[in-house]
Amino acid sequence: MKKLLLIAIILPSLLLNSCTATQIVSAWSEPNKEITFANLNKVLVVAMFRDEASNHKAEDQMVGYLKGKGIVSYNYLNDNFNKKDKEAIHEMIKKDGFDGAVTMRLVDVEREKTHNPGQISYYPTYYRNFSGYYYNWLNNYRSPGYYTTTKIYTVETNVYSIKMDKIIWSGLTETTDPKGVKSMTEEVAKAVYKKRVKEGFVK
Repeated sequence: MKKLLLIAIILPSLLLNSCTATQIVSAWSEPNKEITFANLNKVLVVAMFRDEASNHKAEDQMVGYLKGKGIVSYNYLNDNFNKKDKEAIHEMIKKDGFDGAVTMRLVDVEREKTHNPGQISYYPTYYRNFSGYYYNWLNNYRSPGYYTTTKIYTVETNVYSIKMDKIIWSGLTETTDPKGVKSMTEEVAKAVYKKRVKEGFVK
């Protein structure tokens, strides 16, 4: 009885905490919408996370949503040019036929600590006397409280027009307790893609 009660109390919380949720918290589009995804033919995808492995995974995920138009930066932005020369980067990208760019940057990781109080179940009506009531409360019907820590990852995604040399779309996403970088970037890419479809940026 005691084990069943603890499972009934703890299992829903574990299932809830194990689910990953990504949502768009803010988004902006270029007002005139002169450029849509249909106008872009070759898009450079650049991820700015904490390590190269994470960058590669993020870029691979986003390229998957670009339907053959995306090029990962880790195969393009190598050591063959001066990364400190802004004009050189711009001219090189234009010369190689890129007309768009997508960036994904990890902005913040927030940790939230939540206390989950213990729960006490109701007793059958036949626990009439004090000793039976008190004994079962101590041994069967009370579960201790516990703490859980939630991590919220904020990612900024921007879309640029290389020809017009300006930003045309920007969005912030929040992902709660992702299972890993691949899972998180897949959800971010999916959320951003759906948002841009809804706005008419992607057909």
